[in-house]
Amino acid sequence: MTFAMTYAYSENYILVLSHDEVVHLKCSMINKMPGLENDKFENLKAGYTFMFGHPGKKLLFMGQDIGQYREWSEEREIDWFLLEDKKNEHLQAYVRDLLTLYKKYPAMHARDTEALGFSWVNADDADRSIFSFIRWSETGKNNLLFVVNFTPVARPDYKCGVPQVGNYELLLDSRSIKYGGEHTAKKTYKGFEGECDHQPCHIDYDLPAYGAAIFRFNTV
Repeated sequence: MTFAMTYAYSENYILVLSHDEVVHLKCSMINKMPGLENDKFENLKAGYTFMFGHPGKKLLFMGQDIGQYREWSEEREIDWFLLEDKKNEHLQAYVRDLLTLYKKYPAMHARDTEALGFSWVNADDADRSIFSFIRWSETGKNNLLFVVNFTPVARPDYKCGVPQVGNYELLLDSRSIKYGGEHTAKKTYKGFEGECDHQPCHIDYDLPAYGAAIFRFNTV
């Protein structure tokens, strides 16, 4: 999960979930996920969030944005009928909103090859398998904080380190009702003084099982 950052700025690269990863008995992306069916969808949303936040350009192959179960084949069209199922429809909506944020906020793409464009908040939480990091904008406006929980365990008392006091606006919540979840979160979170994750401040966030969240903030 973290090794790529050791060489991220020495070359230009693409995060590839391509044709080669979803054919020849390698399984579609949804069927690579562990757990029962609902777990698979929530885990995949978390995985895609981590991917979109990570430096590097993105390549997501056709059908993987709707949770296609069958491996891709050039002999048939995408299984669009799956969108009649709410789980697949919600996954498509989530990927669409990830793409919308990617286009709207330069922090997600403009500094992919600059060390100053990315910093870990916590990459060492092995016990809980929660990753947090920041994508920094060039202007100091619209920096993005990513928090991703890769386990089926909710953390209602989760504290995440942040660089300063102030407002942190929740832009995306993978477990919200909009995407088929049951999580109801506030729109804005306050950063309070108090060291956490080697940061001088922190926010308190009710982090759901397999929850992924993106927050926007401006530097003072």
